[in-house]
Amino acid sequence: MKLTIAVLAGDGIGPEVTQEATAILSVVADLGGHQFSFVPGLIGGVAITATGSPLPAATLDLSLDADAVFLGAVGDQTFASLPPAKRPEAGLLQIRQALGGFANLRPSVAYAALSGNSPLRPEVTEGADILFVRELLGGLYFGAPRWWDKTSSANGGGEAINTMRYTRDEVARVARVAFELARKRRKKVTSVDKANVLEVSQLWRATVTEIARDYPEITLEHQLVDSMAMHLMNIPRNFDVVLTENLFGDILSDEAAVITGSLGMLPSATIGGTVNLYEPVHGSGPDIAGTGRANPLGAILTAAMVLRHSADLEAEALAIEAAVQRVLSEGYRTADLARVSSAGGASSALPVVSTREMGKLVQQALTEATDRRQSMHAV
Repeated sequence: MKLTIAVLAGDGIGPEVTQEATAILSVVADLGGHQFSFVPGLIGGVAITATGSPLPAATLDLSLDADAVFLGAVGDQTFASLPPAKRPEAGLLQIRQALGGFANLRPSVAYAALSGNSPLRPEVTEGADILFVRELLGGLYFGAPRWWDKTSSANGGGEAINTMRYTRDEVARVARVAFELARKRRKKVTSVDKANVLEVSQLWRATVTEIARDYPEITLEHQLVDSMAMHLMNIPRNFDVVLTENLFGDILSDEAAVITGSLGMLPSATIGGTVNLYEPVHGSGPDIAGTGRANPLGAILTAAMVLRHSADLEAEALAIEAAVQRVLSEGYRTADLARVSSAGGASSALPVVSTREMGKLVQQALTEATDRRQSMHAV
């Protein structure tokens, strides 16, 4: 398998976690005889500093020429005074639109070894394994008209408008992604909307219901977004694939970090466009950049999604995920995870490893597991 990956490390802790993600992909390539090429590019604040643009033309070109794009993190308060269209975050919105990916996949898994990290009781989170499918190119973030009357605001008045807008085709295409993924999982889709109030949600619900007829083996249920926010916290095991529009998905998938115990554990993939875009969910973490305290596991799990969705290497993706689980089960933690261990009903401090050390531990676990499998096959 040959794979060219555009690597946009970005700002803050982005370069640190991206290094661990590309390192684990290199291990997979070495173990499996694959050829993975990594092509670096600039995005976000580092791109503004170097070129004046949050998404230089050269970065977009190399991304469009790649088989996949891996992004570390974008965000730098140094540029907060710039107009929104020129800030680092604009680069992220621009590349999403340019690549055309409309379905954002965000897994949220309750790892048994991290049950003490969630504020939820272990019996609530145990076994939870949710895949959010978030529509990414429509809704309030992109709908028009949108404006803010700042002049009136300065005089004590003011008005601002954002528009939630969807077409049937936009809903249908992301719904099909959710149903196709559910076929490979536990065969259930929960569609989230606010159909009791919003016409756009009524269109959403009607369209998802229509698409569901093509998937008779999949169970479809509808949830209002407010009740869904509650159910995520008290019955997360009840959900498999959760389908949402843009804003609801942004909020709910971040809320689901409570199930895992840290935003640093959450990977994501954006698919359906010209080139798939992959990025861990966490931000740029400028306060810990360069300290070795960043959690690379979200980025490493994102690397597994690269293999699953852009290389069709499911076994290798599962192997990375298993290696992460093994390292966690052995008690290793980064700073965001090293709170307490509730094993045996007693809480105790856990040792902390650095970003680099955690990456090496996962590489070692992956290599050892592969060696064991190869030895068993040889026998």
